[in-house]
Amino acid sequence: YYVFHLLQHEQERSDSLLLNIMPDVIAERLKADPNSTIADQHDQATVLFADLTGFTPLSSKLGPQKIVALLDELFSAFDAEVARIGVEKIKTIGDAYMVVSGAPTHRPDHAEAIAELALAMLAATHRIALQSDHKLQMRIGIATGPVMAGVIGRTKFAYDVWGETVNRAARLEAYGEPGFVVIDETTASVLTGRFRIAPKGELDLKGLGPTQTWLLQDRKLH
Repeated sequence: YYVFHLLQHEQERSDSLLLNIMPDVIAERLKADPNSTIADQHDQATVLFADLTGFTPLSSKLGPQKIVALLDELFSAFDAEVARIGVEKIKTIGDAYMVVSGAPTHRPDHAEAIAELALAMLAATHRIALQSDHKLQMRIGIATGPVMAGVIGRTKFAYDVWGETVNRAARLEAYGEPGFVVIDETTASVLTGRFRIAPKGELDLKGLGPTQTWLLQDRKLH
């Protein structure tokens, strides 16, 4: 009886950990068949990359404990918005934050959901900057199109997405400006009418060439 409950407790703990690092539908597939290869094609998804500007000098100024506490506060605020909107956080890499909408579960409003998230992230960054008295600004890039997604690794495994849409979102963020959201043509065409957007012009993105871009400004009031 004791052993059974101990095993049940360990199983519940294992399931909880899996749900913490994997999307629910992916976790269920892994539980059903731990040895399965999970690799999916999603024809329409929207990817967001965000990066904190001036992070390196700020890290040197604050030191490890304060910078980790600040990043934790900021990214926890982002996590709350991700959960509220119902999109999928993929990973953080240092001070960078990556999200996808439309994978692993399709949703028709994937671009609108990511646009809403981007605006919420800018608002959260501004709020925490005022509270902490540090100059915090995010660069955000958004791209829409097909993505491949799957689980990589056998020990420290992770759900990840890749493809040209992912690369384009990363490049748009890298070539963007602090405090602004740069979006690609496909995203702009979907958001027109629902959000205020403005032409930014053509950017020569590394590895992708000349790309028409727009700035996401705000949600339109109806």
